[in-house]
Amino acid sequence: MDVENLLAKLGDNLSVRRAFGTAYEKDGMLIIPVALVAGGGGGGTARTRLGDSAARPGSPPEAAPAVRDAAPRDAAPRDAAPRDAAPMDTGGGFGGLVLPSGAYVVKGDQVRWVPAVDTTIVVLASLSLVRVLARVWSRRRRR
Repeated sequence: MDVENLLAKLGDNLSVRRAFGTAYEKDGMLIIPVALVAGGGGGGTARTRLGDSAARPGSPPEAAPAVRDAAPRDAAPRDAAPRDAAPMDTGGGFGGLVLPSGAYVVKGDQVRWVPAVDTTIVVLASLSLVRVLARVWSRRRRR
């Protein structure tokens, strides 16, 4: 996959359409869903050395190139274009997170915010708080 294609897909995933869903009308009210959108990514390249078995795990070490005698001065080179002897490794990744946060409800001239309550997050936050309080209580009890 080339960089331009990757960036185009990144733009599609982190667009305003992800944060603000498609507005719809119900019972004379316009409802606009809203979400929190976050994402990040990275990539890179590395030139591996020939004969470096640590550079490519699982691959056998390559033999060092043999030293050739110098070619006669009047001999034409076989390949005038420079060759890239070292293999190139590339990699990259992207991650994103979309969390619903609520909806704008428009009725006539009135606009109000209706927050979305994600019960999973509420339960996990409550369990985390109980765990922290239990640790504090047990440490005080030991003293």
